[in-house]
Amino acid sequence: MANSSVARPFRVAIIGSGPAGIYAADILTKSQEVADGEVQVSIDIFESQPAPYGLIRYGVAPDHPRIKGIMNALHKVLDRGDIRFFGNVTYGRDLALAELRSFYDAVIFATGATKDAELNIPGIELDGSYGGADFVSWYDGHPDVAREWPLHAKEVAVIGNGNVALDVARVLSKHADDLLTTEIPDNVYAGLKSSPVTDVHIFGRRGPAQVKFTPLELRELSQSRDVDIVLYEEDFDFDEASDAAMKSNNQVKIMVKTLTNWLVEEHEEGRVAASRRLHLHFLHTPVEIAGTDGHVSGIRFERNELDGTGNARGTGEFIDYPVQAVYRAVGYLGSELPEVHFDARRGVIPNDGGRVLGVDGTQVAGLYATGWIKRGPVGLIGSTKGDALETIGCLLEDRLSLPIAEHPGEEEILELLESRGIEFTTWEGWNKLDAHEKHLGASYEPQPGVEVSRERIKIVEREQMVNISKK
Repeated sequence: MANSSVARPFRVAIIGSGPAGIYAADILTKSQEVADGEVQVSIDIFESQPAPYGLIRYGVAPDHPRIKGIMNALHKVLDRGDIRFFGNVTYGRDLALAELRSFYDAVIFATGATKDAELNIPGIELDGSYGGADFVSWYDGHPDVAREWPLHAKEVAVIGNGNVALDVARVLSKHADDLLTTEIPDNVYAGLKSSPVTDVHIFGRRGPAQVKFTPLELRELSQSRDVDIVLYEEDFDFDEASDAAMKSNNQVKIMVKTLTNWLVEEHEEGRVAASRRLHLHFLHTPVEIAGTDGHVSGIRFERNELDGTGNARGTGEFIDYPVQAVYRAVGYLGSELPEVHFDARRGVIPNDGGRVLGVDGTQVAGLYATGWIKRGPVGLIGSTKGDALETIGCLLEDRLSLPIAEHPGEEEILELLESRGIEFTTWEGWNKLDAHEKHLGASYEPQPGVEVSRERIKIVEREQMVNISKK
């Protein structure tokens, strides 16, 4: 039976409270159909963590100044009161798909991409070889990762030339005291404080004109106190495609100019050497991680050259670097969701403009996707907004033909969660946790010789987060 005769609000569940999910909710509430009174909507967002914001809270380095602005914008959307938030509720464990479909007319998956993409080279399984996404989860205080991280290496390799690689390398090389102004948890500060690191190497497969990070990320590298940026003249190779990119793309031009200036500046007379170094290498493809007694002891790369199109090809020359830890940051990958067709190779839910597709390639009525689980882990916040706009457009086009939910009452989902003893958190609860973390920051007593003002200290333990939220 279709929704054409439904007088009640159109009920939508969104799985995931990162930017993708919140933008989708915001766009739906502000759609022309809602503004014209053609349809009323009732939206519930479900999040597996007790706190909202997804990768903005658990996937971005804490020393990014733009985090606060993005989080404030997301806060304003949920703080209006027309979108309900249910935290600490995991899809597929606490709620099955059939149950969601009985309570909601449509379900939107916005679960993002949180796993590390694989790097299949010999030695990747050695002790001391880590995924960059796992490290990010640790330093961002994700409740589902261990509290300790093995920071024993003096020399570290980071493989990748995207923003995550730069985040990982910057946090590894930065002095822990300089991160105290951020929201890092106490266990993270203690771990980084004890790190013996002296050299962090970032390796990219192509040249300086083909890097995937942004000018902002690049500039942030140079702002780390007592950390030298080291570059290598032999890595500065530019082909026809590189020249064309620098002429047509201002961002590429800025980044190449910045890198070239750094290369010149590091050879200036009178420079005082820092205690730590962050090395930027280009035209390197990893081929093998070396091990001693089961632990990382080095890494081998093949030198590359550009082929004229901006792509790289091997030269047959190999270089070994002595390192005791390797972090791969070669991309994120989405995780499979129960009862939803999944493309494991691309790490996405197969879809057509946001409409979820089944195994046979046809649309599954009432199911939608947005964000990285829809298109893969590419693009910035602006792309996520565009994604949500497309998905919500499809949803509104389909609205009158969708099956009607059997139990559309707003209180019925509450009753189900409570009957199962699920300790879900709410928006009111998040505001309590938010205030608690800020209070911890304001009342922080710095160590002797360390003068710092902390905006917040992030709570890590899930049970503690829930308890504070439900006080």
